[in-house]
Amino acid sequence: MHLTRKKQNTAFWVLQLVGWGFINLISLFVLKKVSVEFVVYSVVVGTGIGIFSTSVLRWYLKRNISFDSFGVQDLIKVVASVLAGSLLFGLLNVAFGYIYVKFGPTLTPEETQLFKHYDSLWIQVLNALFLIGAWVITYLVIKLLLKLNKDRIERLELNTNLKQAQLDTLKGQINPHFMFNSLNNIRGLMLEDVEKSREMLTKLSEILRYSLTKNNINSITVKEELEVVDNYIDLSKIQFEVRLEFIKNVEKDSLELNIPPMIIQLLIENAIKHGISNLKQGGKIALTIGQQDGQLYIEVRNTGKLKVSKTSTQLGINNIRQRLSLLYAERASFTLTEEEDTVMARIKIPLTS
Repeated sequence: MHLTRKKQNTAFWVLQLVGWGFINLISLFVLKKVSVEFVVYSVVVGTGIGIFSTSVLRWYLKRNISFDSFGVQDLIKVVASVLAGSLLFGLLNVAFGYIYVKFGPTLTPEETQLFKHYDSLWIQVLNALFLIGAWVITYLVIKLLLKLNKDRIERLELNTNLKQAQLDTLKGQINPHFMFNSLNNIRGLMLEDVEKSREMLTKLSEILRYSLTKNNINSITVKEELEVVDNYIDLSKIQFEVRLEFIKNVEKDSLELNIPPMIIQLLIENAIKHGISNLKQGGKIALTIGQQDGQLYIEVRNTGKLKVSKTSTQLGINNIRQRLSLLYAERASFTLTEEEDTVMARIKIPLTS
C-alpha cells in the first residue's frame, strides 16, 4: 500500500509539472513579438502558480471530501474549493503582473496588451475559474477511477479468499467422511479375519496419507488420483469380494491432466455406498476417462438405482458440485442419471483455464 501511494504521489507531481508547463507554454505560442525573458518568466512563474494553487486544493480535497459517501455537503465543499482556488490563482497572477510590469524588462506592445488587465482581480479570477474548475473535475474523476479500481481489486481478493476458505472447508469434509466409512468396514471384519483387517489398515493408511498430503492443493494429475482409487477399490474388494467388479478404461493422454484431488475417489465411493452395497448379488463399477470437445470427461457407471435415502446427507455429491463450481464456475458440469438399472455419474472439466 505504501508503495502504491508513493507511485501515486510521484505521478501526481509529474502530471502537475507537465500539465501546467504545457498550458502556460502553449498559451504563449499564439503570441508573437514577445521577448525571451517574458516567455521564461511567464512559463516558470505561471507553472509555479498553477502547481501551488492546485496543490493547496488537493490538500483540502483529500482531507474534506469523502468518496465513500459523496453527498450534497461534499458537492458544496467542491464548489467552494473551486471558488477559493480561483481566487488564490487570480491573486497570484495579479501579484506576478504587478511585479513584472514595475520591475521587469521593458514591455513590447504585445506584452503591454497582454498585461492590460493584470491589476483587475475579478477578471483574473474569472479566467482562473475555467482552469481551476477543469483541474478539479479531472482530479475528482481520477480519484473516483482509482477508488473504483481499488474496490474492484479488494472485491476480487475477498472473493478469492472466500473461495479458498470454502474449498478448504469442503476438502475438510472429505477426510472424515471417507475415514468413518473405512473404519466401519475394518471394525466389521476385525473379529472375522485379522489378516484382512491388517491389509485394510494398510490400504487405509495409504489413502489417508494421500488425502492429507494433497489437502492443501486444488489440483493433481489423473494418474495420481487413480493410484488412490486403485487402493480404495482393493480395500473395498476385501469387504465385497466377488460382489464388486471394477472395470477401468482410461485414455493414456489423459493421465497427466489436472483434476481436483479425490474427486474420482468420491464418485467411486458413492457408487459403492449407494449402489453396490445395496445389492445382494453385488454389481459392476465402470470408470471411463477421456477427452472430448476440449473437455476432460470422467464417467462412473454402477449397477443400481438412483435413489436418495431420506437420511442421506449426500455429502459426497454436494461436495463434488460445490468444488467444481468454485474452481471452474459454469465451465465444468456434473450430472447424475439412471439408465436401465445403471447409475451414471459424469463430470466434464475444461482442458484450458
